[in-house]
Amino acid sequence: QVQLVESGGGLVQAGGSLRLSCAASGRTSSRYAMGWFRQAPGKERDFVAGIIWSGGNTYYADSVKGRFTISRDIANNTVYLQMNSLKPEDTAVYYCAVRLGVFSAYAYWGQGTQVTVSS
Repeated sequence: QVQLVESGGGLVQAGGSLRLSCAASGRTSSRYAMGWFRQAPGKERDFVAGIIWSGGNTYYADSVKGRFTISRDIANNTVYLQMNSLKPEDTAVYYCAVRLGVFSAYAYWGQGTQVTVSS
């Protein structure tokens, strides 16, 4: 089992920044990648950004490229999402997730943290 705890959400004005954190614990040694997803009211959960844990390669949804940055702290078993130039359409609950293998789906999820961007 893998446990994930997100933090760092809140209310920010458009154009502002927030940094989300996700601390992982449990069976993390076999982790392949970690990612961030978001779900706005009445919409499906969408992929935002991901990072390959061992090599650090990153990938992003087109909607956040150039504004969001995913990074990891190996020593502290934590992944971050730096969000800049926030827009009202970024408002959502943000979830952290873990993939255990290259052919695996994201299988472990955090409880989510609310991000609200006011116009």
